[in-house]
Amino acid sequence: MADREDGGATRLSDSTVRSVDSLSSIPRLREIVDGAAALFDERGYHRVSMEDIAAAVGLRKPTLYHYVRSKDEILTLIHREFMDLVITRAAARRTVEMSAAHELLEFMADILELMETHRGHVRVFFEHHRELPPAARTIVREQRDRYEAMVETVIERGARAGEFRPLDARLTTLAMFGMCNWSYQWYRQEGALRTRQIAYAFWDVFLRGISAER
Repeated sequence: MADREDGGATRLSDSTVRSVDSLSSIPRLREIVDGAAALFDERGYHRVSMEDIAAAVGLRKPTLYHYVRSKDEILTLIHREFMDLVITRAAARRTVEMSAAHELLEFMADILELMETHRGHVRVFFEHHRELPPAARTIVREQRDRYEAMVETVIERGARAGEFRPLDARLTTLAMFGMCNWSYQWYRQEGALRTRQIAYAFWDVFLRGISAER
């Protein structure tokens, strides 16, 4: 594949702190992160080199380092973007009036729909968080804790409103994530069900269980 290096590309210095916002402001960085996520999904994080990533996006390896300092930095951007996506969607719902049950459905759909739109991000997030540098791991853990707290708040609200039984909100939250988070292992886009349909099926089981109504 031909090298598509831009003559006017700006080198990012080693002291630059790159945020997830840079993915939208630097198109080539967006390509690099998406290309790397696809490779990590296909081969696994440890089997992909910076040279592989450069080749996948049509850059020479030295040019790749104009945009990212290391594979760890790409890994960090993938994790942070994953969390930003789900947190942003959840935060946007605060301006919309809906039942706690409906909001739980949307939380489940947010996670599952990423298997279609950001499949590589999903696998990387769930399988390679231990490879994050310590500072990045702390940031991502804080994002994850914030997101889990958002779900707990919805469950507590539903219990107060009489929608849910007064169960342990923390344990219930973990149970909900447990249903959704493993789905990337078996979900196939060419399968019979779309992710939104799976989210609804999971939500129905989560809220009503599998016992026949009496």
